[in-house]
Amino acid sequence: MDDLNAFLEPGALVRHPTQPGWGVGQVQSNIGGKVTVNFREAGKVVINGSHVGLLPVIED
Repeated sequence: MDDLNAFLEPGALVRHPTQPGWGVGQVQSNIGGKVTVNFREAGKVVINGSHVGLLPVIED
């Protein structure tokens, strides 16, 4: 399966589509389909980009 998060770069703000309670997270790294995100309410989480497409957050 394709990497659903290939476009994400460190510093990008995202939400997990099935874990709204985690809040907004900031991408720390995106290497080989593994995205490390530091979420406000869940801490540091490694996401497999072939299974979960993170949702970009646009802040004004």
